[in-house]
Amino acid sequence: MTQAAGAAPIEGIAAGDQTDQRVLVASQWQLIRWRFLQHKLAVISLVVLGLFYFVAVFAEFVAPYDPYIFRAELTLAPPHTIRFIDPEGNFHLRPFVHPFKKTLDPETYAAVFVEDETIMQPLGLFVRGDPYELWGLFESEIHLFGLQDQEARLSLLGQDTVGRDLFTRIVYGARISLTIGLVGVAMSFFLGILIGGLSGYLGGTVDMVIQRVIESLRALPTLPLWMALSIALPSDWPVVRTYFAIVLILSIVGWTSIARVVRGRFFALREEDFVGAAELDGASNLRIIFRYLLPSFLSYIIARLTLAIPQMILGETALSFIGLGLQAPAISWGVLLKEAQAIRVLALSPWLLLPTVFIVVSILAFNFVGDGLRDASDPYTHV
Repeated sequence: MTQAAGAAPIEGIAAGDQTDQRVLVASQWQLIRWRFLQHKLAVISLVVLGLFYFVAVFAEFVAPYDPYIFRAELTLAPPHTIRFIDPEGNFHLRPFVHPFKKTLDPETYAAVFVEDETIMQPLGLFVRGDPYELWGLFESEIHLFGLQDQEARLSLLGQDTVGRDLFTRIVYGARISLTIGLVGVAMSFFLGILIGGLSGYLGGTVDMVIQRVIESLRALPTLPLWMALSIALPSDWPVVRTYFAIVLILSIVGWTSIARVVRGRFFALREEDFVGAAELDGASNLRIIFRYLLPSFLSYIIARLTLAIPQMILGETALSFIGLGLQAPAISWGVLLKEAQAIRVLALSPWLLLPTVFIVVSILAFNFVGDGLRDASDPYTHV
């Protein structure tokens, strides 16, 4: 009994020593990964963002219909109710919907959609539907889900003002709205780190010229600048060219704030011994900036990065919503919200505001992931 009682503390100490030893020999990236996985909300948000970007990449496969095909008889049709129990009370393993019957209100003459409970249309996975080309390379008719009756129409999130499927258009809109943030932030952060790093590391005349340029750009009001540059875009440009032009516009003033922060940090770090050692070793200015100085405040860069992406998404959404960004036939969440400007349409068809839900969820997810990465990028403070 004495030996057994003494064994437990020894095993506990050994286990603690093994944990400490694992932390001591772990690389910085291992510590970052372990710390990030402890932030449950950040992990869930990362999964949500991964799902959103999967949908954006495989939009043709995920969306049940072609985003440009419309049915006039389904204009502003409400979302379907997915059911498992039929009107007689029988349970069905396969979900189904009742098709809509369109009638007119005898008093207001407004269109009224009523479900025809005499007909059941089952849903299925990997069903055939509108033909498409995935990434413009692979032709197919297989969609992730839909009604097995190809002539029927599933209204998962309702129909828009001309009878196009709103869910399909939200899926296609994610491709532009989510990627414009990544591309825009990549451009602005690269410019900010490079120009701000050169300004802080070299100093002197280079620093003075760069700071005057930054001050001139920051003195301009952001929204009017975006509006003016957006108006300058030719209206006959194709969607892809307009897309990259909007990215460039959103990045014009986005790099100035990160450049000021990088400059200040480099001023404080350029006299450190490791910088002098790198200079004596013959390292170039760009290598010293990106290999030695930049990693010293990686946590701040990561936090700013994850906060800048939602700002880019909101910027594109705002410009498209007021008619100065992407225009139809381009599909983005901002373009979809533009259709919800009419109060009368919005009052009768509130589902047209559903793109807002996806915008809010994506922005919150980026913020939570950024919070987790910010804590995890400096793991030694939590060991």
